Amino acid sequence: MSDIEIRDDRAAGRLEAVGDGTGGEVVGHIEYFVLESPGRALVPVHTIVEPAHEGKGIAGSLARELYAIAGREGVVVAPLCPYVTKWAERHPDEAPAADPELLRAAKKWVVEHPGRF
Repeated sequence: MSDIEIRDDRAAGRLEAVGDGTGGEVVGHIEYFVLESPGRALVPVHTIVEPAHEGKGIAGSLARELYAIAGREGVVVAPLCPYVTKWAERHPDEAPAADPELLRAAKKWVVEHPGRF
């Protein structure tokens, strides 16, 4: 994997991977929101890696960092993004499973906020 910097743009709901030597170009990102109820959780909805940068481990680095942020903040990740869900299944030691109630609440939030994603 090439060197990347991962930055959390919480206001925009994006965890961004900036490629080394790309002039600050965002080469991949996870779109997410913060669920507040019934419990606080980070909810990833989409993971996107630019085609020219696929296969370099960027998506996995983004998923790993999202779980690390959640751990530092003492919250859980309730993944709706298919990629993050599969990544979490492959890395249970780094990605604790979310309570099904949180997942239901996250899905409801997305339905109630059409156009957000």
